[in-house]
Amino acid sequence: MQKSIKSIFNNLSLFLILTTIFVGFGAFVALEYNKGYEKIDNLNQQKQIISQLINLKIDDKEIMMIQFNGKSTQLLNSIQKLKNQYKYNYIEQYIINNSNEYLSDLKELTALTKDFNQKARNHYINNQTNTKIKQQDIEKSYLSLNNQINKILFKSIEYNKAKFNIHKNITFIAFIIIFLITITFRKKLNMIYKDLDFLHNMEHKEYKIQTQEADAIFFRMNKKVLTSDNPSMIDPVTGINNHKGMISSYNEKKAMKESDFTSVTIIEVDNFSRTNRVYSQEFTQNILKKIAFTISLHEHSTDTIARIDYNQFAIILSRASKEIAFKDIDIIRENISEIRFKSAQTGSVVVTVSGGYINKANNISLEEAIKDTKKVLHHAQEHGGNRISQIRNLQESDYAQ
Repeated sequence: MQKSIKSIFNNLSLFLILTTIFVGFGAFVALEYNKGYEKIDNLNQQKQIISQLINLKIDDKEIMMIQFNGKSTQLLNSIQKLKNQYKYNYIEQYIINNSNEYLSDLKELTALTKDFNQKARNHYINNQTNTKIKQQDIEKSYLSLNNQINKILFKSIEYNKAKFNIHKNITFIAFIIIFLITITFRKKLNMIYKDLDFLHNMEHKEYKIQTQEADAIFFRMNKKVLTSDNPSMIDPVTGINNHKGMISSYNEKKAMKESDFTSVTIIEVDNFSRTNRVYSQEFTQNILKKIAFTISLHEHSTDTIARIDYNQFAIILSRASKEIAFKDIDIIRENISEIRFKSAQTGSVVVTVSGGYINKANNISLEEAIKDTKKVLHHAQEHGGNRISQIRNLQESDYAQ
């Protein structure tokens, strides 16, 4: 069953979007991890602060109170920072679902911190550092606060572990899915490439086209070259019009051209007579067939193409402007030069063509236009070949002489 290239690329687009979303999720989880580490750093800093608060030196009471007020305020600000950070811990809130537990722990931490600050303040203000009861009271409050910080700290580590396990499982499953889908798309893209390569070269006649669009193009290519049911109007080698068929096709399509510009181009294979002596008739005929196929790929319904001599092709285009017509002819020339032929005698062979191009006026016949075009063709051949010359190039050469 043939595949649709459009469907393949739509699915590929969806796959890339989903992969981007997953990468975005990975970046989001990385930020969550970072917040978890910031939380742990915050709690460790709180432990250092309360340790410093019970060991303040009272040599200078004013300096001691400044230090105490700064650190006690810093302690409360650190708890508020934990609350603010938690607003953005979406995995903990909505997946681990620890909101009630975590906020309850912070509430208790706040209460213990305020109690500790109050007892420490009373102790330092009353200057009773040697009082055994006061010392025991502060130490008891310190231990309770320290234990609560440790409790939250351990839970934070567990939360991070839970987030890591979630991310690990999703990453593992996503890797397998992405890996399998990548292999699948690699095969499909390779299939599309083979179809396009066949349409470009058409060397393997036994090749079976695998995509719908390539099959449609192949059908149109075959349909294009069968321009007439009359064998006398068809070139037997290439399957396109011969000279007689060209005249008939042009006359039939004149009424379809409306106000478009008509151009006439004669292209001739460069050094083809020399090539013909080196290679077999079958090989040279294969060259002519591929050139005809290449030209037919650019043929519109109002165009006429034909093989009018052994190594000459006529291309009559109808386009909206002269510039577009010449551009299409030059593209045809480039596409022919890109075809690679393989010969048993010499390996890879490159074939080029030269062309003469004119814009056909309505008051001259097709035969007159072809005669003028062949004069321009000689100019292209005399100036190195593999080029398309126009009348102005011929005139410039005559003027230079």
